[in-house]
Amino acid sequence: MNVISDLFNKAPQHIELAKKEIKETYLSDNRPWVIGYSGGKDSTVITQLIFESISELSPDLLDKKIYVISSDTLVETPLIINSIDLTLNRIEREAIRLKLPFETHKVSPQTNQSFWTNIIGRGYPSPNQQFRWCTDRLKIDPANQFVKEKVNSFGEVVMVLGVREDESTTRANVIESHKIEGNVLMKHSTLTNAFVYAPIRTFDVDDVWNYLLNNDSPWGDDNHELYRLYSDSNSGECPLVIDTTVKETAGSCGNSRFGCWVCTVVDEDKALNGFIHSGHDWLKPLLNFRNWLAGIRDDRDMRMKYRANGKVYYQQLKVVVENDTDCILIPKKGKREKQIIPLGEYTILKKHELNSYLIDNDINLAAGEDPKILIKDDDGNLYKLGLGPFTLNARKEILSRLLKLQKNIKHPDDENYELIKEEELKEIRKIWFENGDFDDSLPGIFKSIMGYDLDWEDNNSLSFDEEELLILEQLCKEEETDFNLMKKLLNIEKSHSGYKIRRGITEEISTALKQDYLHL
Repeated sequence: MNVISDLFNKAPQHIELAKKEIKETYLSDNRPWVIGYSGGKDSTVITQLIFESISELSPDLLDKKIYVISSDTLVETPLIINSIDLTLNRIEREAIRLKLPFETHKVSPQTNQSFWTNIIGRGYPSPNQQFRWCTDRLKIDPANQFVKEKVNSFGEVVMVLGVREDESTTRANVIESHKIEGNVLMKHSTLTNAFVYAPIRTFDVDDVWNYLLNNDSPWGDDNHELYRLYSDSNSGECPLVIDTTVKETAGSCGNSRFGCWVCTVVDEDKALNGFIHSGHDWLKPLLNFRNWLAGIRDDRDMRMKYRANGKVYYQQLKVVVENDTDCILIPKKGKREKQIIPLGEYTILKKHELNSYLIDNDINLAAGEDPKILIKDDDGNLYKLGLGPFTLNARKEILSRLLKLQKNIKHPDDENYELIKEEELKEIRKIWFENGDFDDSLPGIFKSIMGYDLDWEDNNSLSFDEEELLILEQLCKEEETDFNLMKKLLNIEKSHSGYKIRRGITEEISTALKQDYLHL
């Protein structure tokens, strides 16, 4: 970050106007405010400005709550999350001392929607620009749930965000499109009875730093340290995202000091690299893991060849001539380099031939090892099988590496620092079983790496030993029945056992039998 010139000489008119508007807006109605605080410069500015403004009002006017919420995705950059916890505690403590109507909260994804539950449990591919599933599940949904609860309690609420028009032309256009004529509040794009207020929408980055470095934090944080951290991490800010419109204009948090340490949306994690270059060597194993996770995303041996719902799809390939040999071109993607592979390395089939070929060659599309099959249509175009979730074996490998990392990581300020939580492990165990892990392998993986057991609940599910599973698999082969389908049907039956009225079982069985990959 360049040194900001004339930082301490700027006139404070911008600040005084912002504080005047904050006071007038606060007093204009009885709708409570929800401030989105990420710990970064912009959210720190709005929180501090509002705290100062409200403290200057007469106590008898402070009749509505101001909630300060922070998003903990459970995979936050580890240097940051403890700092955010400390700041939230300081804000609330100082608010109590001054009798101000502030209340702080952390919002997190539900366990069944956490990053590791989706990656390791369901096998979601690592997020990228085209499939950035993480923002909705880890940030938008938890924040919106908090807002909805307040809407239900108060009728309407106002979300206060540190968004600025000068961040980008796109961001400025989004802010403009949501404005309400004659009102500083904007419409929320998705939540009914929620409005958005952006007190620093007209600030530029110099205004932000000028204010922070010339005004001490009222709750005792060090704004100069915040500036140094931005310099150390060589990155920007990951805002608390509250709707899909903002999501698309916020960019990736992978370049941000305030994002997730596992962010695979960008090719290079500048934040972790920045911290490591500034002396935090203990973060190197996390960066190595993150790079490995990004690298396996498009590894065909790590992915199923149909989607989670059983849908098979095809991706067209480009044929090129290389050294007088027909080859297929697989373009560069992320960390994967461009590949040119001779057609002779593949088996080329018509679509109607695929099913019998898979049966004859005992190929399981849910397993790893790319079968090297190409599909040729009537016009001569070539296609490869599209990719689905990570295979179960790939998920086991991701978990094993993550647990080894957790066992060996040395957080300098938190000896109890966890990369994955116990409740996530239990949720993953349940999902794996539903995905056909009938030997219940997760507790064994955990103990073999960590050296101790958790208090695993009795899963009350179907249980097979290794020999029984081999017999079941052999019977399926003899009867030309898909082994994965059989395990799914057994799970459906088990989930409905014990009920007098087994509502929905027919539909579930029908859905399982209609999976696309069974009818190629």
